[in-house]
Amino acid sequence: MTFKKVDPTDINYFSGLLGPGNVLAEPSDLAAHSRDYTEDLCYYPEVVLKPGTREDVAAILMYCNSQNICVTPRGAGTGLSGGALPVMGGVSLSMVRFNKILEIDERNFQVHIEPGVINEALQNVLKEIGLFYPPDPASKGSCFLGGNVAHSSGGPRAVKYGTTRDYVLNLEVVLATGEILETGANTLKYSTGYNLTQLMIGSEGTLGVVTKMVLKVLPLPKNTLLLFAPFASPAKACEAVSGIFRAGANPSACEFIEPDGFRLAADLLNIPFPIADEVGAYLLIEVDGNDYQAMMNECETISEVLYNHQALDVLLAETAAQKEYYWKLRRSIGEATKHNNVYKEEDTVVPRAELPELFEGVKEIANRYGFRTICYGHAGDGNLHVNILKDQLSDDFWNTEINQAIIEIFELCKKLKGTISGEHGIGLVQQKFMSVVMPQFQLDLMKRIKEAFDPKGILNPGKIFN
Repeated sequence: MTFKKVDPTDINYFSGLLGPGNVLAEPSDLAAHSRDYTEDLCYYPEVVLKPGTREDVAAILMYCNSQNICVTPRGAGTGLSGGALPVMGGVSLSMVRFNKILEIDERNFQVHIEPGVINEALQNVLKEIGLFYPPDPASKGSCFLGGNVAHSSGGPRAVKYGTTRDYVLNLEVVLATGEILETGANTLKYSTGYNLTQLMIGSEGTLGVVTKMVLKVLPLPKNTLLLFAPFASPAKACEAVSGIFRAGANPSACEFIEPDGFRLAADLLNIPFPIADEVGAYLLIEVDGNDYQAMMNECETISEVLYNHQALDVLLAETAAQKEYYWKLRRSIGEATKHNNVYKEEDTVVPRAELPELFEGVKEIANRYGFRTICYGHAGDGNLHVNILKDQLSDDFWNTEINQAIIEIFELCKKLKGTISGEHGIGLVQQKFMSVVMPQFQLDLMKRIKEAFDPKGILNPGKIFN
């Protein structure tokens, strides 16, 4: 697909629409929008636009559609699949000015919000009034809620509360042709034709640009308890996860971490984290609720399961500072891995009872191909992040042969009734693997949906599928 290059006439139009301060074409500005958190990839846009209203977005898209200029929506740039990379140049559409919490409707437990609000900023405002927005990606301190919607982001608490998909009631979306629509209604139920809200969630900016969201929120749990358990055997740690739920417990988070993950995070943060030689894996388990004694009873149940699966110890974080210590380490693993090495991160997900077989299969594939992995992730919902490290591997192996190993990992996911992404999305880096888990007719159906929403293909081209 060929798109028109942005020229001075286009720049003049955008400047007249937005004002020159919101039309950026200096090399430093283009460089800042050429990367996200995906590996070491870099693609420069031809211009960066910063609209401030839905009408601005509509005018930009209508113009670009008429001129055949491609547009890549961009949030905070914290994505891990290359979804915000302008792989074909054109416009990088920054949503940074859409940063308002428009209304908190306490009567209906809803929040009306723009897509450029940072996830944790919303959580902090809600916490002050006793409300709770559960989806909490590791990048919650910087990621935009619009990006969370684009990828249906999850996080540690998805095991109990679900992902972003479970909290979006309605979206205001601008289509590629400039038309503005609401995808649904501000209701907990919706059975009025096709559910366009759910179609938009996870579509990675390929179908439209979200300019407003209506999100469901919950009452804030009063208490949290955190358990930390080392295991000699990673397989036993994985097996314990399913056992926790079979015992009737319902933790709000259940994380699996290999020692190297914590080691890198501790080095990055420059904080101590002693790791005994016999430790092969850790589980980090959170319980939340309002009845403290009931929560302690649940922790006792979980502890019994952990010891039955050969946990070396089970520790209870007794203070807020101790909880923050463990969570800060856990949330820093991705950044620490990127800081330490060239890497590829695979967002594998399987039914949680199949987690032991997934973990052992990943290690077997890695050993056979001769590369190192650091695995961690949301074990409670079967979502294992597999970080493949380049180390001393040749560039030729890294750019070609490694793909066959990744295919084998994804074939294993499919065999275990899982898939190739649980929360990071497909974007640029995983599109070549879509055929591993989907037949061609299903991919063709998705392409026809894309064509219906974006006939000229100007929105985020080169993502999800070719």
